[in-house]
Amino acid sequence: MSAVQTENSPLIVIPIYILIVIISSILIFKLTKDKTKKISSLRLVIQIAAVVAVFMGLILGPFNVPLFQPLGPAPRDHLIGADFLGNQFPDGISFPILACYYPNGRTVTCPIWQLQAYIFPFWDHARGYNVIYSTSGLEKIGIVVGLVAAAAIILGRSVCGWLCPFGLYQDVLTRIRKLTRRRHLSFSNKTNVKLGQARYIIIAVFLLLSVIFGSYAIFGTELVPGTIPGGPQGTEAGIIGKINEPFCLVCPARPLCVLAECAVGAMSYSYVSQIAYGPFWIEGGYISSINITVLIIVSILAFAYRRFWCRICPLGAITGFFSTFKPFNRIALTKLEKDQQKCTKCGVCKRACPTQATAMYDKKGGDVTESRCMLCARCVEICPYEGALKMTFAGKTLVESKNWLEGQKANPTTANNTTQ
Repeated sequence: MSAVQTENSPLIVIPIYILIVIISSILIFKLTKDKTKKISSLRLVIQIAAVVAVFMGLILGPFNVPLFQPLGPAPRDHLIGADFLGNQFPDGISFPILACYYPNGRTVTCPIWQLQAYIFPFWDHARGYNVIYSTSGLEKIGIVVGLVAAAAIILGRSVCGWLCPFGLYQDVLTRIRKLTRRRHLSFSNKTNVKLGQARYIIIAVFLLLSVIFGSYAIFGTELVPGTIPGGPQGTEAGIIGKINEPFCLVCPARPLCVLAECAVGAMSYSYVSQIAYGPFWIEGGYISSINITVLIIVSILAFAYRRFWCRICPLGAITGFFSTFKPFNRIALTKLEKDQQKCTKCGVCKRACPTQATAMYDKKGGDVTESRCMLCARCVEICPYEGALKMTFAGKTLVESKNWLEGQKANPTTANNTTQ
């Protein structure tokens, strides 16, 4: 049964939703009088719309299905991936946003979960979490990497800046900080570079752990006792039963996703709490003490340092790799570009960047997209020089900087007041 033809989610819902988003975006952009906040206001609308559409799973059905009914009303068993790829890839479509697999209904699935799960425990096990696979682990991983690479080449890290639910959460923390009139903190450039490099170490470590756990299926040798998959789900693996996907055990988005859906009634909190194990949810099936602790730490740091998690996010690293590193940067469609002749080196763009990217300031001109850049276009809207910076898609200008200080003397001091 089609997801959009059920009684609870008629075909008309999606076009109406899209129309509402378009109208809201136009109105917000037109009605925002502050020229240095027009794009940011538009981005907020799109971020909220993305959360509802792909993270919360509130648009697609069917709802209240018997299989996952204890979890709540969200569409947990409708597998969008199966609609397109059948049993070759029945989980959610791989898209480079940090949204937890458990609550999102598997319409869009976090690629990091998939990369780990397809190594262990589903490398050569045909049955997953209530799905049937007809492909090997290597083939499934190939599909994940291919889908993420395609999204990165087309959209770049704009998915981080405009669509990621955890990115929206950090932006909300930034807005709260501004309301308290507290200035944000900044890392030194050296430290910020090291944080960016740490992203690749993080993803490498957790994928290596997955390979170690899945060594029996991959190499025929069990490196860690209790890692031979078994049981009807293929996940009953002794001591590894709760850490099949090791990164998910520390991911801050996982408890945030679960708690957010419980708060709006899309998940049943009573069921979530029932499957917690040990004191303070040490091994919680949905929320663990480790997850909660990491979320608290990241939240505090994101309050002080703009978009802190994005600086160390391994998924952002993968997306940046496929959009800003050679040879992918040559075919990437979404870019940040600079006109050297119009740039006065005032430094406003560098101070306004949430992740402290510096290429738009340091480079002479042309394509100044870098792996730390989320293509949020904050530098574009804050730049006070006409056409000095612009965001493009397939060579066409999407938005460019405007002389919002027209009639005034464009100087870094005046512009700096808008970068807090």
